[in-house]
Amino acid sequence: MHIWVDADACPKAIKEILYKAANRSQLALTLVANHALSTPPSPYIKSIQVASGFDVADNYIAQQAQPGDIVITADIPLAADVVAKGAYGINPRGELYTEQNIQQRLTMRNFMEEMRSTGQASGGPPPLDNRDKQSFANSLDRLLSKAQK
Repeated sequence: MHIWVDADACPKAIKEILYKAANRSQLALTLVANHALSTPPSPYIKSIQVASGFDVADNYIAQQAQPGDIVITADIPLAADVVAKGAYGINPRGELYTEQNIQQRLTMRNFMEEMRSTGQASGGPPPLDNRDKQSFANSLDRLLSKAQK
């Protein structure tokens, strides 16, 4: 099992949870972004800088993820790609993407994108709060405990 992070938009608090989890579980954690990232010194944690461009980091993660890996992303199309490969997807608020819910999430994402493009909706999700961080940590722990059985 490998943990991949769509790090361009991943909140710092979520990265901190991931750093601790990678060291505790001794699993590889790779943060992928189109800019340089600093990570804590650890044999389990690394970052990869990809070229700038639309979906370059997402495409890299989708190509690298293997069945059973965990991918942290708020990007629904990336989540759909990794779920189709048999990997687990979790968003930074702790929601697990599954074969059962990913199509609904894609449909809603496309609808909201259309609404924003016509000016009928604006803004994004609210800031991450403590409940979101706890939900993420709980979802991650459940997946990690599956892996260690």
